[in-house]
Order: sequence, then C-alpha cells, then structure tokens
Amino acid sequence: MKVCVLMPTYNEMGPLTQTVEAVVQVAPDLDLLIIDDNSPDGTGDLGDLLANKHPQLRVLHRQAKQGLGRAYIAGFEWAIENGYDYIVQMDADGSHRPDDLPLVVEAAAENRLVIGSRWVPGGAVLNWPWYRQWISRAGNLYARLTLRSHVKDITAGFRCYPVSFLTGLELELVRAQGYGFQIEMTKLAQDSGVVVEEVPITFVERESGVSKMTYKIIFEAFWLCTKWAFRR
Repeated sequence: MKVCVLMPTYNEMGPLTQTVEAVVQVAPDLDLLIIDDNSPDGTGDLGDLLANKHPQLRVLHRQAKQGLGRAYIAGFEWAIENGYDYIVQMDADGSHRPDDLPLVVEAAAENRLVIGSRWVPGGAVLNWPWYRQWISRAGNLYARLTLRSHVKDITAGFRCYPVSFLTGLELELVRAQGYGFQIEMTKLAQDSGVVVEEVPITFVERESGVSKMTYKIIFEAFWLCTKWAFRR
C-alpha cells in the first residue's frame, strides 16, 4: 500500500520542522508532500532543507496563495500522477497529532474515506476555548442536517482518501476552500457511494503561528450547505 501524506503550508515556518520530524519518526514508510503557496516567511525554503534530509519528503512550490482547497487539489493531482494508492490530508501546524497518523492509515481501505474525528466517542480537542468548540459543533450539526449525513465531524481536515475515489472525480470542478472544501469532499464521497468511517483522534490547538480561519471561510461553508440542501 503506497501512501502519501499531503501537508499544505502558508507561513508555517515555526511548527513545520517539528511536525515533519514527528511524522517521519512515527510513520517512516509513508511519503510526505509539502504544498507551499509561496510563503513569504520562507516556509518553502525550509521544506527544501527538510527534503534534503529526508528522501521520502517532497515539496511542491506554488506561485501564490490560492487557498486550502486549491492546494489540496494540486496535491491530489501530484499524488495520483506518482502512483499512490491512498492520500492523507494533515495540517502542518501540529493540530493533527502525528501519533494519530497510523490509526487513520490503518483504517484505510478501497472505497472508504477515513476521517480523523474530534466529535466521536474517544475523540478530543485540547486547548480550544468554549466558543471555538461551539462553532465547530454547530457548523458540523448544520452541515450534517442539510446534507443528511451521518458524519459527526464533516469539517475535519485529518483524513485518508482512496485514490480510486479521487480519480473518478473532476477535481477541477471542486471550488470550495476551508471548512467548505472538507464538506464538499465528504458530500462527493457519499454521493459516489464511498463508505465514510470516522476514527477518534485528538485535535490540539496550534502552539505557534496564526490560524487561517476567517469569517469568509465560515460563511462559504454555510452558504454551500444551504445551496446543496435546496438542490436535493
């Protein structure tokens, strides 16, 4: 089973080294692709230095910041072209613990999307204030109701896709970013008959850098879910 871990970056100079080193230590048999959107803080250059140290690491340099969704689509296309069987999404800021990576990968199977979930029994969130948890839970509930989905953490970004599912999509038509991207990909999986399985993980609030979450991203997710609900 050939697996590639995708890690989009934009101004992640602080946590990147620690995250990469931890992934390499925990899962040395997995390949890793950093997708950098021309970070002004030098994250892409740091990625190149780490790639010189670790042969399983590659860096995909993009010319400008185009959003999380576009970064992942670029990573999907690269991994598909390079013959991988499964693709893992993972944050570079340490929010997704490398220790949980084997759990997500071990659950991978043909025709199954595996989601590392904060909101199933055994899942947890560390160092989030109550209002962040409320926003996440409320957003997930709204998405779940409007899409008639059983997935508890439909906005989760720690997940593993079978490439066989991704190759059946017109990836250039996926336009959502942020929460909206994760929701759209889950919707496409369910509409394609892919089984969605959630495994409990512990999400940890980033210790350095700035969150990329904005009101625009939240509104996009709300609008997309509402639009899809009316189209059903």
